[in-house]
Amino acid sequence: MAIISEYFFPSSDGKTLIHVNQWTPVGQEIVGVVQIAHGVAEYGARYAPFAQYLCGRGFAVVANDHLGHGLSRIEGGPMVYLGEADGWQHVVDDMEELRRRTAKLFPGKPYFLFGHSMGSFLSRTHLIRYPGQLSGCVLCGTGHPSPAIIAGGKLVANQEIKRLGKKAYSAKADDLAFGAYNKRFAPNRTKFDWVSASEANVDAYIADPLCGGNATLGLFRDMLDGLSFITKQSHIEQMDKDLPVFFIAGDQDPVGDMGKGVRRAYACFHKAGIHDLHIKLYHGLRHEILNETSRQYVFQDISDWLEARV
Repeated sequence: MAIISEYFFPSSDGKTLIHVNQWTPVGQEIVGVVQIAHGVAEYGARYAPFAQYLCGRGFAVVANDHLGHGLSRIEGGPMVYLGEADGWQHVVDDMEELRRRTAKLFPGKPYFLFGHSMGSFLSRTHLIRYPGQLSGCVLCGTGHPSPAIIAGGKLVANQEIKRLGKKAYSAKADDLAFGAYNKRFAPNRTKFDWVSASEANVDAYIADPLCGGNATLGLFRDMLDGLSFITKQSHIEQMDKDLPVFFIAGDQDPVGDMGKGVRRAYACFHKAGIHDLHIKLYHGLRHEILNETSRQYVFQDISDWLEARV
């Protein structure tokens, strides 16, 4: 059982309200806190089943909707858009503001960050910019593209922004990113086959009006800038060396280059001197391992890892 609540707080962009979902255990001691950073074109409330599971293990859970996602709507801007300037940094600052607010509600409790997909990239940015604030971090569905791939993406994004503007959708940019993911599973039934090995999960994703929206060119550019930042070894070395980190992903997840990108990220963390590192790749699973039919095994692995560090 959990008490479910929602609230808003002001974004660091100075004009948007950030929506938050919170799940608080009932009738048991709270052993820790987990803050969730969701992926692109989705929102925090999608993690309710995972949050309810963690509440059953004694963890309070919070998940905000990032700028331009869910109910954190930028006035005058489209969905899947982080803003005119410094969007990536604003989102990371909003994550830190939520951490500060939530830590005050649960003083003295171990505090963990869980980031999925784009949320894992944002979480890695947070680990670099705000070291020493967490008891551990779970990076789910992450990746580690090469500088050449990032540079090529920036070139296309910048060309398309000059042509269409930051708020526009570009089929060319979309095909470069998400289209490339889906081609791994051709012939395709839908454009989101890469999301899950379960057709029912893919169909539920497509049917959700707050999921799968067209990513703007501004978001593409912001995310590529974020990837440039988090894949630089000198930046990784600014992280807390004592921070426990758990990498999890499906071994058929194209975001993590079918596991190879996850291993590259792991190796870079190890090279930086972070010593409490674990990695698990789930056979046959794709991108959203928290929504696959075998998700209970993933839930248990995460909660076991968290409890070992409480």
